[in-house]
Amino acid sequence: MKAMMINAYGDSDVFEAHEIAQPTLKPGYVLVKVAATSVNTVDTMIRSMGNELPLSPELPAVLGMDFAGTVESVGEGVTTFKAGDEVYGCAGGLADLQGSLAEYMLADARLIAHKPKSLSMREAAALPLVGITAYEGLTRAGVSKDQKVLVHGGAGGVGHVAVQLAKHMGADVYTTIGREEHVALVEQLGATSINYRQETVADYVSQYTEGAGFDVVFDSVGGANMLSSFEAAALNGQVATTVSMLEIDLTQAHFKGLSIHVVFMLIPMLHDFKREEHGRILTELTNIADAGHLTAILDKPEFGLDEIGQAHDRLASGQATGKVVVSV
Repeated sequence: MKAMMINAYGDSDVFEAHEIAQPTLKPGYVLVKVAATSVNTVDTMIRSMGNELPLSPELPAVLGMDFAGTVESVGEGVTTFKAGDEVYGCAGGLADLQGSLAEYMLADARLIAHKPKSLSMREAAALPLVGITAYEGLTRAGVSKDQKVLVHGGAGGVGHVAVQLAKHMGADVYTTIGREEHVALVEQLGATSINYRQETVADYVSQYTEGAGFDVVFDSVGGANMLSSFEAAALNGQVATTVSMLEIDLTQAHFKGLSIHVVFMLIPMLHDFKREEHGRILTELTNIADAGHLTAILDKPEFGLDEIGQAHDRLASGQATGKVVVSV
């Protein structure tokens, strides 16, 4: 089969096309013919940082975590899928798991679900990592009906899904954006837009919560932006973050009594820990999508497998809207 591999860590030009053997089927796994995959920030981090990250695979490696495709065959013990089923998931591209930048991949049946019928292969391939991340963060924060929820980065990969899921959960949703062309997009998804370049945190907390703060802040930007999340949160509020690899002053969080939820959705893949939870969440996302409450926003440039380096560059440019998707 054809695969895009890396033989060294580095810039986006390290990908090389190779012919390699199809994965050998084993118990509990399914062999998937990959139709599409998507690029996540963690993919670019593995490619560029390599051994600095504890989750990077040994070289040579096939990267790519998300996928949508068709089941080719099922291993012993697999009863929930059969050949011909259309599936999606996040099941490779790190540690000892071959990724999705190939014509076929082996996927643990616990990590996948039946693809939403309402979404194309490309749309479905965009959802697994960001969908699981958004769902986990919002549910851990206990989002419920009529709460005021702030999503930082609502036009991004994780953010645009978090906006839709929070809306589906009955919340009153607001989201920060940095580009005027994203106003219509996030409002179409169900959120009130806040241009963080034009409004201070104090301004929008006053305008939208009468100074009380948001019940839940979902921070898909993270890093230093967590201080803005602490400022925007209500007393005893909830903050979920997807990027918390930094030293930060927690004084404000302390005096507000905030609960902080760090979401790192790769734990089941890395440690073989409760992998069935990912399958369960993906099944729930399928139901939400097919009920008309969740879609994937795809960045406009379309890439093929041979253009994976360009796809990585597109995501790294900061100009992408939604998810960068690659057809296989």
